[in-house]
Amino acid sequence: MRMGWRCLLFLHWRVAPEELQAKLPKGLHIDTYEGSAWVAIVPFMMHKVRPRGFPAIPGISDFLELNVRTYVYDDNGVPGVWFFSLDCSSGLAVNLAQKKFHLPYMKARMKVAVANDIHYTCRRDDRYGGFPLASHRLSVYRYNGEGEERIAEPDSLDFFLLERYYLFSHDGQSVRRAQVIHEPYRIREAEVATFDTIPICLDDLPLPSTPPDHTCYVDEVDVEAYALQ
Repeated sequence: MRMGWRCLLFLHWRVAPEELQAKLPKGLHIDTYEGSAWVAIVPFMMHKVRPRGFPAIPGISDFLELNVRTYVYDDNGVPGVWFFSLDCSSGLAVNLAQKKFHLPYMKARMKVAVANDIHYTCRRDDRYGGFPLASHRLSVYRYNGEGEERIAEPDSLDFFLLERYYLFSHDGQSVRRAQVIHEPYRIREAEVATFDTIPICLDDLPLPSTPPDHTCYVDEVDVEAYALQ
C-alpha cells in the first residue's frame, strides 16, 4: 500500500512497563527508554491511500485515523509499534485492515478543520463500549506545529518514539509483523491547545493524570506499507 500521513500530533506519556506488558500477546515485549514504557495518542489524516500501482480514489482514499499505541520488540529483537486501537472514519478501511492486517481498527465519527490551527474530533461508535453516554466520549484535539523542522538524533527519545519501521498484530494464533517505509520524520514542536485521554480510557489502559511527557508534530510523510510476515 502507498499513502500519505498528514498533520500528525504525537502525545506521549510515561507508563510503568509492567502495566503495559500485561496487555501484550505472547511473543511481544515492552520496549523502554531510560526505564519507562510509553503510551501514545496519535491523531492524523490519511491521504491518498491506495494499493501500489493504482491511483487514489476521491472520497475513498482520504480519511481520518487516531491510534493508541505503545512500543515493543519481538522474540527476535525487532523493534516496532503495537496498537491498542485505531479509530478510523472509513468503514471500508476498518474492514480491510481488520481482515488483512489483523489490526484493532474501530469505526468512529471523526471530523477535522484546518485553519489557523487543526481542530480534530473523534467519537468511537457505541458498539465498541466505553462511557455510557455518547457525549462523554467525544475527544477533542486542537493543535499545530511551530518552529523549525528537525530530524530525530540517534539514541534520543524522539528517535526511540518515532523512528520505528515495523508494526505488529496478532491473528489469533501468533504475532505477525509488517514493514513500513518512509523517510525520517521531519519533527516540529507541537503547540497543543486542547487534548483528551478518552481513547486511552476506552482501551482500558492506565489513565494519565498529567499532561503529556512528550509532544511533537509532523506536517506530512509519504509511506509504503508491506504485507504481513
